[in-house]
Amino acid sequence: QVQLVESGGGLVQAGGSLRLSCAASGRTFSRDVMGWFRQAPGKEREFVSAISWSGDSTDYGDSVKDRFTISRDNAKNTVYLQMNSLNAEDTAVYYCVGGSWFSRRGSSYGYWGQGTQVTVSS
Repeated sequence: QVQLVESGGGLVQAGGSLRLSCAASGRTFSRDVMGWFRQAPGKEREFVSAISWSGDSTDYGDSVKDRFTISRDNAKNTVYLQMNSLNAEDTAVYYCVGGSWFSRRGSSYGYWGQGTQVTVSS
């Protein structure tokens, strides 16, 4: 089985930064594409970022490009999302995901964490 557990969410002021972590367990982690989605109340699920198994390729949603950075450390079975210049529209539950190929659609990922709340105050 694959389990994903997010951490690092919380309350931050607009303009601030936060780093999310996703601890993964399972035999296929090092081969998985990993990523992040988010969903705010009353809004559709939104792609945030994805990273290839090797870390050589990354993808970002337009709304977070140049502000967020995804990375992974396979030796530690962990993927990170560094979030800078946060604003109110970044308020959402953030989900760590894992799958077999690059995609911006949530249905393409077979493994989802429980989510961590990020709230940006202004």
